[in-house]
Amino acid sequence: MDDILFDAIEVAVHAHRGQFRKGTKIPYVFHPLNVGRILHECGCSVLVVVAGILHDTLEDTPIAFEDIQTRFGEEVANLVSLLSEPDKTDTWEHRKEHTLRSLESASEEVLLIALADKLDNIQSIYRALERDGEVVWSRFNRPKKAQAWYYQKLVDVFRRRVSKKPGLSLYEALQAGVEQVFHEPDPNPDLA
Repeated sequence: MDDILFDAIEVAVHAHRGQFRKGTKIPYVFHPLNVGRILHECGCSVLVVVAGILHDTLEDTPIAFEDIQTRFGEEVANLVSLLSEPDKTDTWEHRKEHTLRSLESASEEVLLIALADKLDNIQSIYRALERDGEVVWSRFNRPKKAQAWYYQKLVDVFRRRVSKKPGLSLYEALQAGVEQVFHEPDPNPDLA
């Protein structure tokens, strides 16, 4: 079964070749590989880890559902499909609302992959803020306030939907990351 992990890594590296994280020179493929690593470290099944590694291929690369299905099986292809935004041309708000609605009824496997995805994203944002400051928000399609809304809604959904390990530990890490990134410092700390 380990071969399937290496196959997924190879496909992700090839599919995301030439792509970078927003406004950086960081190869995008680090993100899906981190998602796979998070899931692997949590003890998720190999198929969930593989779907995590491939989670952005349908959405952001020329790879088709049938390509994933042929190479990795129907279960992995279905998981990747369920994690993909249906219409990248739709507005940011509609796409995020779709994601939130779909997570309300998602399977445990989809929730785990989505948690690992959002956890890696929030950790990346935190590191970028430490390195570059508030200018980081200019890299996104929407400003900090909209991003805060989305991440808080994600935390709310995961709080309701996740009730056991390893999802609980991923949820707790995501919640802590969201608080770190979006917590507004007290403008008058001496008056507290």
